[in-house]
Amino acid sequence: VQADSPGRDDGSNRSLNGEWVTVKNTSLRPVNLKNWTLTSERTHKTYRFKNLRLNGRQEVRVHTGHGRDTWRDVFQDRRSYVWDNRRDTATLRNDHRHVVDIKRWGRR
Repeated sequence: VQADSPGRDDGSNRSLNGEWVTVKNTSLRPVNLKNWTLTSERTHKTYRFKNLRLNGRQEVRVHTGHGRDTWRDVFQDRRSYVWDNRRDTATLRNDHRHVVDIKRWGRR
């Protein structure tokens, strides 16, 4: 997780894309992330994956701002920050809303 984009938080697309979460398929089998979600506990913002297949051991970065989706980077197309850089929790859920992974940072 890169919750605090480098430099000033000026709201530019470059700054927004400087915050991201990496999602990695740790298995050897491919996984289709279609309709999986990534949610911030603090801001309650949710990103829903489109039709994206991750092969075994492959990863993708989920950026906050605008950009062109590729197999390595996808973009939430937001105009405001998603992740609280002091304290937050990112929750990844599959298409059946079951928790697949949770990443926490900051003091509780």
